[in-house]
Amino acid sequence: MREEAKPITTEERRGRIARAQELMGKHGMDAILLAGGTSLLYFTGVRWYNSERLFAVAIPAKGKAFSVCPSFEEDRAREQLNAGPLEDAEVLTWHEDENPSRLVAQGLKERGFAAGKLGIEERIPFVFSDGVAQAAPALRLVSATPVTAGCRMIKSAHELELMGIANRATLKVYEAVYRALKPGMTQNDAEALISAAYGRVGFRGEASVQTGEYSALPHGSLTPQAIPEGTVVMIDDGCTVEGYQSDITRTFVLGKATDKMKRVFDIVHRAQSAALAAARPGVACGDVDAAARRVIAEAGFGPDYNYFTHRVGHGIGMDGHEWPYLVRGNALPLEANMTFSDEPGIYIRGEFGVRLEDDMHISERGAELFTPQSPSIEEPFGRGEF
Repeated sequence: MREEAKPITTEERRGRIARAQELMGKHGMDAILLAGGTSLLYFTGVRWYNSERLFAVAIPAKGKAFSVCPSFEEDRAREQLNAGPLEDAEVLTWHEDENPSRLVAQGLKERGFAAGKLGIEERIPFVFSDGVAQAAPALRLVSATPVTAGCRMIKSAHELELMGIANRATLKVYEAVYRALKPGMTQNDAEALISAAYGRVGFRGEASVQTGEYSALPHGSLTPQAIPEGTVVMIDDGCTVEGYQSDITRTFVLGKATDKMKRVFDIVHRAQSAALAAARPGVACGDVDAAARRVIAEAGFGPDYNYFTHRVGHGIGMDGHEWPYLVRGNALPLEANMTFSDEPGIYIRGEFGVRLEDDMHISERGAELFTPQSPSIEEPFGRGEF
């Protein structure tokens, strides 16, 4: 499927920077600071691993961006900057016995921001932000999340297309693995099949596999597990397509499920449908969680987090979990082109758990899943493609 995915273009990244600058003005920020991570990649196309050495890009609300970089890394940094929207960015370099935070302060001062508000991207290590605070005490450091999340949580048509490919790829992998599984196989056997299947579709992906009582732990256990016939199996995770993620969970039984398993599956299925029906522009994020939780509680698996132990969904895009979150108390209204997981679950300790997860995007009309819902615990893919 790799040929279906087209990379994000430099022109798209320029548009993202322009939007970030608009939001900086709206929130009274003079600049934002990005270190290695997803937001840096989102805006600039630069892939950089955070080490103890500061590499950062500062994007001012007005004027040209600049980078602070270890001197010996300048060629590597310039190579990546030149390939994206910051080809004319100044690169300020520092040697191993120098303080890079002073260069951040210097670059901002040269652009007229010796004082004011500097937005710090939320994943920046404390040691970096603290260093900047000490080097530029006249600056007020604030969270850059209103800018970074403000851009990233509204997806473009291209981003939605890439996420659609990622979700379809993951569902193909899950179905192929389901049809290859046999009772008696182990957790490791299943994960090896998953790796092989992702090799076939052409994307990097992985999944966790939990069985029986361990499926009642939402993120599973490291305990070695086999897959007996008639036992609940839960597969969860996704893949990456041009930087964009999928996150799907399928819960099923190889063979015949008990009546209790079928009943729990049906309740979770209805809760997933309720969340999907509730999600539309203008609705508070917390109300989507409430819609799913109400179904589960009314079916006898309440109250609150007793059996449905986590929120109903998280934002998804370049990070598997990102802003905003479908959780109680979040009054942020949904907007068109936001994307989320929709993943209610019921977890019965010592017995089994059922979670159904598909990713959804908010449209002007409501919400739509990227992938079809799982129809039953014994036929999780229906008649299927394979």
